[in-house]
Order: sequence, then C-alpha cells, then structure tokens
Amino acid sequence: MYLPAHFAIVQPDDLHHILHGHPLGILVTHTGQGLDGNHLPFEFDPARGALGTLTGHVARANPVWQQCADGAEVLVIFRGAEGYVSPNWYPSKHATHLQVPTWNYEVVHAHGHITVRDDERFVRGVVARLTRTHEAQEPRPWKMGDSPPDYIDAMLQSIVGIEIAITRLEGKAKLSQNRELRDREGAIDALRQRGGDELAEAMRKSLAG
Repeated sequence: MYLPAHFAIVQPDDLHHILHGHPLGILVTHTGQGLDGNHLPFEFDPARGALGTLTGHVARANPVWQQCADGAEVLVIFRGAEGYVSPNWYPSKHATHLQVPTWNYEVVHAHGHITVRDDERFVRGVVARLTRTHEAQEPRPWKMGDSPPDYIDAMLQSIVGIEIAITRLEGKAKLSQNRELRDREGAIDALRQRGGDELAEAMRKSLAG
C-alpha cells in the first residue's frame, strides 16, 4: 500500500478501532487459479499473538478453505470511514481555483498466516461470539438457543472456521492532512451537512493529531 508518512496510522488503538468498528474484511489469498478475494465478517482479538488474531468462517462450499494451505500468507483489508470530497468545500478554492476533487478514507491492511479450523467446537464459538457482538444493540438479541438444536447443528456443518495470526498491521487515514486548516474545516462542515458524520468525525479527530 502506498503510505505517505502524514497519512500513516501508527497508534495500535487507532488501528484496532477500525478493525472493531468495521469487521467486514476482504480476505485476499493466492491460489492456484490466481488471486482471490472473499468478503467475511471477522472477530479481532488483540490479546492473542504478538499483533492479534482474526477469526471467522466461510461456507463449506467456498473452495478457499481447501485452496489455502495452513500457514499460507494472506491479507485482510478493512475499510473504515470513506467518502468523496468536493473542491467546492475548500474555502481556498473560491479564492485561487487551485483545488481538485479527492476521496478521503481510512483503511487497515492485516497481513498474517491462515489456519483452517474445520471442527465444530471452534466454529460454534466463532458464531456465538460474532452473534453476541452484533446482536448486542437489538432489543431482544438473537442467540443460537432460539433455534432448534438440529437446525443449528446443520448450519454449523455448512461452514468452516478460519484463523489468521497477524504478522503486520498497516493503517492509512487519508483525511486531508495535507490541506490548510480552513479547507479541512470546510470539508468537515460540508460532510456533516450531507450526512457524512463518520468521515467528518474522523477528519475532526485528525486535526488534533
């Protein structure tokens, strides 16, 4: 990833914030047929391993779990806040007309080694934890016990677990840090007016960093 120093995310807590807040990752693998990408929700545990561990699952019908040898190097891409930025939002544009459109975004690349975990206990634990996390805000959170045991057993048999030991984390936050203060503030205000609160908040935080 092209990573100018002024866009680099260097604090582990900031990297972890994106992994927790945007858990749908793109698992990039290299197979005999070439590069492959799968979109999967991951659980991130920062306490397991030197840089943390990702766990998830894929459909048994998905060949990726058979195409990746245990220990193979993989990449998982997590996208955070992102959005288009118009030059019209920059006060300096109206004075000089020396601005162009751009796209602001946050992204984390998690490099690591994959292990396939084709066992029911592991898969059940992954599903239970993902469910607890993402059902937590529901008035009546769904849990596996809400469905008949034989139905859940059949569903678990149709998926395969994966585990990725992270070896390197790279983060990039392209949030107009290379613009003058009034232009950054103008873009933040314009985003808020258009419902882009998440990106606007990320840009606001970057002002203090």
